Order: sequence, then structure tokens, then C-alpha cells
Amino acid sequence: MNQIFDFFLEPYYTRETYLIILEAIAFLFGIASVIYAKKENILVYPVGLVATIITVYLFFHDELMGDMMMNFYYSIMSLYGWWNWSRKKENKFIVPISRTNSREKVIGIGMFLLTMLVTYGVYWAYGTEINTSNYIDIFTSGIFFTAMWYMANKKLENWTLWIFADIITVPLYAYRGWGMFSLQYLIFTILAIQGYIEWKKSLSNNQQTA
Repeated sequence: MNQIFDFFLEPYYTRETYLIILEAIAFLFGIASVIYAKKENILVYPVGLVATIITVYLFFHDELMGDMMMNFYYSIMSLYGWWNWSRKKENKFIVPISRTNSREKVIGIGMFLLTMLVTYGVYWAYGTEINTSNYIDIFTSGIFFTAMWYMANKKLENWTLWIFADIITVPLYAYRGWGMFSLQYLIFTILAIQGYIEWKKSLSNNQQTA
């Protein structure tokens, strides 16, 4: 048991205190944002912005360009999602939970491939040595990019993508010494499963009453 604790805590022994505090804040706000997303609560976006902006700085500090790009994109997409979820017509929200159509699936695949290409290019441009963990990062970046766009448009499939990429990210961050973020993504996985169930139930109820 001590070995497990040492594995997660050892990287923090030599880490600057302010970075640990920032990571803890991002950890708490990140979890809160997913809980709000699960409940289809628009607070997912302002709360999530706090987490992503802090995380952009942390990953830039550690030269994890793919992760940094993703969180920068999350910040931009959070602003779009905040606006999109808040739109109303005749005092009713006009973006309901729905499934992706064929066109949106094609767009999602295009986003996935383009994101991987751009992320690889950023690593190359910064002269960062690309190892196995970086290639995994490039792959999950493509998934997360697409998932965030689907979530901003309230597509049920966003949860499927989050679950898949979260599961991959848990051991990846543990390997890199990001103990809190690894635990965070484990919690994200559980919340994403719950989110999928709740959104699917809401979608079914809306279809029955339509």
C-alpha cells in the first residue's frame, strides 16, 4: 500500500508548492464541471473554464504540448458551449439532447484526424522528443477534441468518447507523475458513465413526450 502512495506522491516531493495548489484547484473544479455536465447544468462551462485555464498553464510549464492544446481548446469551446446552451426561443432552451446524425459523425471523424495531425505538428515545432506516451497523448487529444464539440452541441455520443479517452488517460497521467490528474480522470470515467445514462434517459423521455 505504501508503494502505491509513494508512486502517486513522489513527484510532488520536489514540485513547487504553488504548482501543487494550482493542480488541486484544477482537480476540484474539473470534477465539479463534469458533475454539472451530467446534470445538463450550464454551470459546467464557467466552472470548467477555471479548471482548463489553470491546466493550460500547468501543462505548458511541463512542456506537455498536446495536453496544453487540448485544455486551451476546452477553454475556447467552453465559451461556445456556454453561449450555445444558454440560447432561448420563446423562453425555452433551443439546444436539446440529441444523437449525432451522419453529417455530424463525419465532422467528428474529421476533427479527430485533424487534431491528431495538429498536435503532432505542435510537438515537432517545439522540438519535443515524441515518445510512446506522447503518441498516446496525440491519440487521446483527437478523441477529447471531438467529445468537447459534441458536448457543446448536447450530443449523447460525447459521453462515449469521454469514457473511452478517460480510461486511457488514467494510467497515462499516473505514468507521467500527475497523481491528482490521474485520480481526476478515474473520477471522470465514473461520472461520464453516469452522464451517459442520465442523458440517454432524458433523451428517451423527450422523445416519448414529443
